Amino acid sequence: MKLSLVLLAASSFAAFAAPPLALEKSIPLPDVKGGFDLMAVDVPGQRLFLCAEENNTVEVIDLAAGKRLKSLPGFAEPKWAVYLAEQQRLYISQASGAVAVLDSRTFAPIKEYQFREKANNLRFDAATGELFVGIGKTFGAIAIVDTAKDATIGEIPLADYPKQFEVEGGRIFVNVPKANHIAVIDRAKREVVATWPVTQAKENIPMGFDRAQHRLFIGCAPGKFVVFDSVAGKSVASLDIAADCDGVYYDAKRHRIYVSCGAGSLDVIAQKDADHYALAASVPTVKGAGTSWFSPELDRLYLAVPAHEGQPAELRVYRPSSDQ
Repeated sequence: MKLSLVLLAASSFAAFAAPPLALEKSIPLPDVKGGFDLMAVDVPGQRLFLCAEENNTVEVIDLAAGKRLKSLPGFAEPKWAVYLAEQQRLYISQASGAVAVLDSRTFAPIKEYQFREKANNLRFDAATGELFVGIGKTFGAIAIVDTAKDATIGEIPLADYPKQFEVEGGRIFVNVPKANHIAVIDRAKREVVATWPVTQAKENIPMGFDRAQHRLFIGCAPGKFVVFDSVAGKSVASLDIAADCDGVYYDAKRHRIYVSCGAGSLDVIAQKDADHYALAASVPTVKGAGTSWFSPELDRLYLAVPAHEGQPAELRVYRPSSDQ
């Protein structure tokens, strides 16, 4: 982390009467080896599904009891999870190109979709019942699955493989890091209609979204946070953050953005207004702990921490403070 960030983080807690993120509990995950990828939360059931990609398992965690319920084996580097409460289904994408569909009550397999190369990021549109799958390693596309028909209904080609993306109405905004741009997809046309260069840094990977103010939040691995106006298609702000960011989440209640950084911090960014932002705090974590998830419904941020220095892997649960 740059010296300026360290100095700012040291002084920034003065802006809060309490730390912006307080560690509420840690849930041990013994015998889980290697790094993690993304997770999903069953809000009514108080369960969290965590992709332990290097362990080739999906960890099922009881958030209320603060313990692991199950470790589901047999995955080929699980990457992302989507939980659909009404359908009682759990979708898991994998580096093998497969997307497994499980019964979320029994975890019995229901179906599997197979794509040409790695299946990574997932997004679900409840209005249309469409599941969008980021696929590719030597190429890139967004695949479309009709979850009502249990069928793949199309692919939208990209310049290269996609990372995180967001769906808004008739458009999809996709981080394409190798091309160093955001691809804008017209869902009706099923094609890319614009590309917005990310000029501030390379490796634009995680993405968050303030839907009310139409602001996309882009994290770049070298240590840069960039804000795009999703209507005008231009960047409006940028600032330095810690390196190796892997999760960016908007807390609309507090007008904050939480960025989990593999360099070893949770960076908290204050949104002054739609176009002005400041690094408000940097909460120390563990090197390599870049995978996170923020649940507005449960008002908690979850951080997956790999095993380190003789300590077992764990899921840390942070409670945001109410202070601005």
